[in-house]
Amino acid sequence: QVHIMESGGELVLPGESLRLSCFISGGSIENAVIGWFRQAPGKEREGVFCTSSNDGRTYFGDSVKGRFTFSRDDAKNTIYLHLNNLKPEDTAVYYCAIPCSLSATGGYGIWGQGTQVTVYS
Repeated sequence: QVHIMESGGELVLPGESLRLSCFISGGSIENAVIGWFRQAPGKEREGVFCTSSNDGRTYFGDSVKGRFTFSRDDAKNTIYLHLNNLKPEDTAVYYCAIPCSLSATGGYGIWGQGTQVTVYS
């Protein structure tokens, strides 16, 4: 059974950076379609990032393009989301999901309990 564990969320000031981690147990990320979505209170779920491990396709949400990047360590079965130049509107719970959507629409398979990112306003 696949289990997803997110970590790395903190309270930060605008302009600062964070690195979120997503560790997968019970499965491999090598061939996964894996990524992140976020949800802020009172707002709909928003796709942040998704990558298809087999063919390298990636998706970044319009609101994070140019600020967020990703990296992965397949040996650790972990992907990372690097959040740069954070803004108050980035405040949300961030969830790692398998599979994820390679577009602004689409659904998600399973996800973890999330990690809270709060950017002071």
